[in-house]
Amino acid sequence: MKIHAKVLLSLILFFAFVGSALAQQDLSLPAFTLSTNPDGSQEYSVTLQILIFMTALSFIPAAIIMMTSFTRIVVIMAILRQAFGLQQTPSNQVILGLTLFLTLFIMTPVYNQVNEIAIQPYLNDQLTSVEAIDKGKEPLRAFMLAQTRLKDLNTLASMAGIEDIGEPETLPMTVIIPSFIISELKTAFQIGFILFIPFLIIDLVVASILMAMGMMMLSPMIVSLPFKLMLFVLVDGWNLVIGTIATSYGLGAT
Repeated sequence: MKIHAKVLLSLILFFAFVGSALAQQDLSLPAFTLSTNPDGSQEYSVTLQILIFMTALSFIPAAIIMMTSFTRIVVIMAILRQAFGLQQTPSNQVILGLTLFLTLFIMTPVYNQVNEIAIQPYLNDQLTSVEAIDKGKEPLRAFMLAQTRLKDLNTLASMAGIEDIGEPETLPMTVIIPSFIISELKTAFQIGFILFIPFLIIDLVVASILMAMGMMMLSPMIVSLPFKLMLFVLVDGWNLVIGTIATSYGLGAT
């Protein structure tokens, strides 16, 4: 049952921005059609509905990445690695793995709401698939709007021909999602800038000392790296970074 719930959640995340359009279209085609040949043999053919569904599945990973906290976290981690001056440590696999599990941690409250109001009623045959999608996208919409700047919403809404956004909750997902992504990138760059400053100061101090000592041939990056690692460990850097990211989404805030 848990596996079915997870699969349905992934479908809800994708269909959140296309569910409304699909709900208004007539997709009541049979999944398979059976035709009888003149010689009495039978042939089965898959209709357009299955083709659309299988095509939609390929967009689910992109939807999950763009509609959750994944983007902000992975950008912050990439900037932090650049601030260290390291190219492959932590490796891309470690960064993506850490980002994925942090995303699951941050998105757990949203998943619990979706599970309560949409997934479980659908599994219990209390809601149709369209009704479950409409209800399931509301917690996700609320999550994205809470992290989206009004300026970004106004910009995308005006580009979509919406002059007065009124209540943001009434905006279509095609406007909310790109606005959310832009806001996430801006927030990630702001946090990354703050994380970058201490390491930049260490690089400047080390470079100035080496210049004063006349050690032109020695790379400041090699000398400053141990000091940056030591500073990061002494201040319990990973705890601070993870705490900052979680707090930026309102988790643990008092």
